[in-house]
Parts: sequence; C-alpha cells; structure tokens
Amino acid sequence: MAGAPRMVTTPHRKIPMDIPEGIAPTEFFNSPCNLRHLTRENGLLRTKEGFLLYRKAIGHSNLFDTSIIFDTSHKVLDPMGRPVRRDQLTREESIVFSRMTKVVTHYMLEKYPDPGEHLVFCGEASLDATWPLNKPGVPSIRMMHNHFMVFEKAMLEAAPEADADNPNLTDSGQNGLFLQYLRDVYLRFFDVLRLQVLKPLPPDDGCLRITGYPQGLPSWEVVGGEKTLDKGQFWKEYDLVLAGFLDFYRAFFALVAAEDARIPKDAAYPDQIEDILLYSDQFHQAARMLRLRVMEDPMFANEIRWQPAYKQLLYRDDTGRLIVTISQNSVGNAITELLGIVVKRIADEDAYAKAEPHLLKQLLELRGRLVMYNLGTPISTALW
Repeated sequence: MAGAPRMVTTPHRKIPMDIPEGIAPTEFFNSPCNLRHLTRENGLLRTKEGFLLYRKAIGHSNLFDTSIIFDTSHKVLDPMGRPVRRDQLTREESIVFSRMTKVVTHYMLEKYPDPGEHLVFCGEASLDATWPLNKPGVPSIRMMHNHFMVFEKAMLEAAPEADADNPNLTDSGQNGLFLQYLRDVYLRFFDVLRLQVLKPLPPDDGCLRITGYPQGLPSWEVVGGEKTLDKGQFWKEYDLVLAGFLDFYRAFFALVAAEDARIPKDAAYPDQIEDILLYSDQFHQAARMLRLRVMEDPMFANEIRWQPAYKQLLYRDDTGRLIVTISQNSVGNAITELLGIVVKRIADEDAYAKAEPHLLKQLLELRGRLVMYNLGTPISTALW
C-alpha cells in the first residue's frame, strides 16, 4: 500500500447560505456578498492590511485546517484586479503575510511535533488568475491565500488508494510533460538560485513514504529547521523560489503561445533564462509538443493556463525536515494533491460536529497568539 496517492473523505457542515438562482456557484463565491458572509460566519481575525484568518467552511482536514486570505473584495470589486501572488504585495504587506504564515506554522509544529504521526504543511496557490476566459466563473475565491493543514498519518495509511489518473494528480496531462521532457532543465534552472538557508535536495529526496509525492519537483531543505522561519532571510529566499518559477513559466508558455523566445519583461533571472532555458533543445521540444496539442485538441487547449499558476508548499517530511517545493498548477488542483492526497468532501453535519470542538479550540488559541503578536484584531461570529 505504500507509495501511492490516497483518497480521504472529509465531512463538512452545510454552508448556511443559499446560492441565488441563476448564478453558478463559482461565480457566486467570488462576489463581495459571499466574502462578507464568509467573514461573518467563519472569520477569526483581520489585519489592518486586509489579511483575513478564517475557518474553512468546507475544509480538507478536520484535525487542523485554516486559511489566510488577502481579502480585497470590498476595496477592489473587479475579481480580476485582486492580488493572487506574493509578488503583487507591497513590502509592508509581504512582511505581515510572512509573519502570519510563520506564526501559524510554528503553532502546527508545536501542537503536532512527531513527524511519524502527523503530516504538517502549508501551501500558497495561485489557482485562478488564469482560469480560461470562456469558462463560467473561476474555481475558487480569486485572491491570494495560504492554506494550513494537518493530517494523521495513520489515517492516510489506512485510506484507499486514489485513482492514479485523477485529473488533479495528473495535472491535465501537463505534469507528465514536465516530468518526461522538462524535469532536467527545470531542476538545472532552479539549481542556480543563490540561496543561503534553502539547500537544494536530490530529486524525490523529500517524497512522503505513504503517497510517494511530491514527484520530480525542485525541492529545498530549510537549513536549521523550524528556527530558521524566524529569519527574514528565509522569507526572502522563499520569494526567490517563486520568482524563479514565474520566470520559467513565462518563458515556457511564451514559446507555446507564440513561439516567442524573447526574455520576459521584468524577469528576475534573465541570464539564466537565456543560458539554461532558451539554449535547451528539450525546452523547445516540450514547447513544440504542447503547442501542437493545443492546436489539435480543443478540450486540452481550454485547460491551459497561459499566465503563471502555481502551488508553493512548506511541509515536514517523514524525517522531520522542513522542505519547500513548487509546482505548476492544474485545473481545480488543490494544495493537498501536490503531496498525493485527494480529498473527497461530503456534507455530514453529525460527523463534522464531533470534530468541530477540537478544531475550534485550536483556531481560537491560534487567534490569541496572532493578536498577542500584534497581527490582527479578533472577529466575532455566532459561534465565537
């Protein structure tokens, strides 16, 4: 059973709000009306910058599950104008977001200290900036967010294997393309980043024993472990990893879209793009293959994300190391699936009610810690 993706079932309570008739769920979820309701029902804390800590209405794990979102829904009414990546934040906003992420991660590691018993991770995703324009709505709330989760490893071990052809795991065919044709150049490109506290790992060195994921992605060990999260240098390098990914993605999809081999404007690593990517035959071969498929297969073409879409994770591996990894993002793909966990969420209020008291106790304790560190003001809801 070891080394296979797993399917876990997570119960949730019914969302106490009906979607208006005539509007698709994905369209409604992005409305200022829904986001206001999310705050009233599940909001825990808000900072003056607009970062919102909240209980996930439909979560992935009922052991520990929370999210921080940059809620600009009432300041920026146009969903396509809201920030979806860290590089779109101001310096001050970025520091606050990093500090909040650090505090929540410390909390999870403190409450779940044994890597043999619990999988602890957080992940930021740009899911929706590139949702195909001819599809209704977007797959989730369109704004930058970070998701924090803990899973029991015994539960993962006992869970049934997930379908290896699940579209979220296979990345709509794009993941296979990266693994088969771009893996070497992808790893070489990231290997040139000048990092001090992130140490590159050999391919697949940080894979989880239970799932065998993540697969074939550039990964870095956090040198010094948890205490390194308190250093600004770590968060600077965490951003450098994202900047490198954005350069790679833009260079590759410019070739796919228009056979454009120019170095993208405002590239963070222009010399490496030219030396490592644009002179790589494999890089051009993969772009040609994808371009031909886009022209021949209308269903596949409709799934392409032409602008950067990514998942960046900080997770604890089986040996207790903290590891950073980053991946291109597929359609509808969740943070958990990068680690080989497919979550099936079902409405079951009775089952959720059994887990809710412990979950809320932790979230309220975490909120108190953030307030103590001057990272926000508590929000009152019907439950707290």
